[in-house]
Amino acid sequence: MMDRNSLIGMILLVGLFFVWLQLNQTPQDQVAKQKLTQDSLARVAFVQDSISKIKTTENNSSHNQVADSLAVVKKAQSMGVFANVAVGTESNDVLENEFFKVTFTNKGARIKEVELKNYKKLTTIDGKETMVPVKLLEDTKNKFEYLLPVATAESGFINTSSLYFTPSKSANSINFKAQIGDGKYIEETYTLSKDNYTIQYNVNLVGLNNVIKGDANTIELNWVNHLDKLEKNADYERNYSSIYYKIDNQNVDYCSCTKNANDNVDKPLKWVSNSNQFFNTALIPNNLFSGANLTTEMYDNSKEDLKKCTNQIRIPYNHGNSESFGMTMYVGPNEYDRLKAFNVSLQDEIAFGSSILGTINRWMIRPVFVVLLKLINSPGMAILLLTLLVKLILMPLTYKMVYSQTKMSVLKPQIEKIKAKLGDDQQAIQMETMKLYREYGVNPLGGCLPMLLQMPIWLALYRFFPASIEFRQASFLWAPDLSTYDEWLKFSFNVPGFGHHLSLFALLWMITTLLYTWYNSKNMDFSSNPMMKYLQYIMPVTFIFFFNSFASGLSCYLCFSNILNIGQTMGTKYFLINEDKIRSELEKSKSEPKKKGGFTSRLEEAMKQQQRVLEERNKKK
Repeated sequence: MMDRNSLIGMILLVGLFFVWLQLNQTPQDQVAKQKLTQDSLARVAFVQDSISKIKTTENNSSHNQVADSLAVVKKAQSMGVFANVAVGTESNDVLENEFFKVTFTNKGARIKEVELKNYKKLTTIDGKETMVPVKLLEDTKNKFEYLLPVATAESGFINTSSLYFTPSKSANSINFKAQIGDGKYIEETYTLSKDNYTIQYNVNLVGLNNVIKGDANTIELNWVNHLDKLEKNADYERNYSSIYYKIDNQNVDYCSCTKNANDNVDKPLKWVSNSNQFFNTALIPNNLFSGANLTTEMYDNSKEDLKKCTNQIRIPYNHGNSESFGMTMYVGPNEYDRLKAFNVSLQDEIAFGSSILGTINRWMIRPVFVVLLKLINSPGMAILLLTLLVKLILMPLTYKMVYSQTKMSVLKPQIEKIKAKLGDDQQAIQMETMKLYREYGVNPLGGCLPMLLQMPIWLALYRFFPASIEFRQASFLWAPDLSTYDEWLKFSFNVPGFGHHLSLFALLWMITTLLYTWYNSKNMDFSSNPMMKYLQYIMPVTFIFFFNSFASGLSCYLCFSNILNIGQTMGTKYFLINEDKIRSELEKSKSEPKKKGGFTSRLEEAMKQQQRVLEERNKKK
């Protein structure tokens, strides 16, 4: 280990050597080497400062401090012209408004943490479930840095995350400057809005056109963001989290949500966003990004994070003496109206679905739900009112369904006679039953239309509840959070495919579905397909494995829907429909001449053709 006196002597010799070089070089050489000399003297001054601190002690720890100082000097030397800002002490500064608190670090001049004041997450501390503030961009593994090609650097590149900036703070703004010397500097400025989750950001590169090498007309912004687990159901949160982006003049796109993905975008970008299920951090440039390489890496439940998002964004750079690039940062919740206000389709990153499902959610279900929520200020009651509204709209179709079922119920004694006459010949029973339906003008599928028309709504709601932040941590009855499952019972063991809990909303949905199925099946004929009689009961039992861990808001809606279906069907049958009148209509229809064609006629003809094929096979046997 080099002792203190030897180190001081070496520093003095280095200083004398550079003085000699200055006296013996041409003016041109002096200009070319001036900056290198200044950097070297700065490094010498740094070591001298370290030695002055060491002089206070003579123990072994002094030698360790000298070794640490030499290591820092070596690192500074590898940074070339950036050596004087490659060493320093990290410090933090805070800016805040009524929506969020932002912590900055001078090392790399980046955001270190964003705390959202109006949102909480459920976590376990010392074995107890506790609500703590939602924090974004807080992971120590995160990066927000520019990669600058610099020939004098040992690696050929400088990462701005390794530089120490000098902060200058005002009421709602903070400026970071890395003075390289000789009028050259990097400057990054953050300004918080007063009434939103937005930060105006600007980076200036001054005098670096002769420092940054290469012919490329872009520099790279390397943004690495580890998405934290913020919701109760990490599996669903993971599948609703990804990198979203918008290519200029195109629709919003995203990296795969359910597997590792890499999207290399070589077209100008309107924005890039790293999104959790209900929160996102978006970069919206004043001018377009030149392109990006976007990568997502899935983590399993054993990791503390959901995913790793790597955003290698290309920023325009024209090699001018002063280059500036600005953007708006949004760090906050996926509130539809707030995102829509940016007028860049940022709201389309909310996972309402694509194609017709997304259209139904954005233009039908969501606007109606927002109106209902404003009226009663309870997401649970709004779900109930939404269910009632859907049932009222479908009331005419429900009436037709019950009317068709009643017709089939009136004909049921005659169908039983056909079965008794033909015995086990199912093919013949089907043929005679279809003839009977055609004779009386009954459509056996007439009761299916309301269910078919509700299917798009059900599928849209499947995407609506887990994506709408209005349901997040909104309680209703026994469910504390309608955006995830309710835990009516907790198990001390795991049931494969089911979990550690039982959702009461999911259980009630299954029970009401079975009751509604039993009530409807009393008037249905399963002679053509006897297995359907049992499959209709198996399906609800099977689907509870899915709904048990899904958003309780959807299970709540479907449970309300089943209860209303039962009441609506029974009310229509007993108060609006007269069976004697239907019998008279059927007898009248029987006596009228039948038109050729129609669905029932085509179905009957298809069954005849099937019977002929079956008879031919029997003859060959």
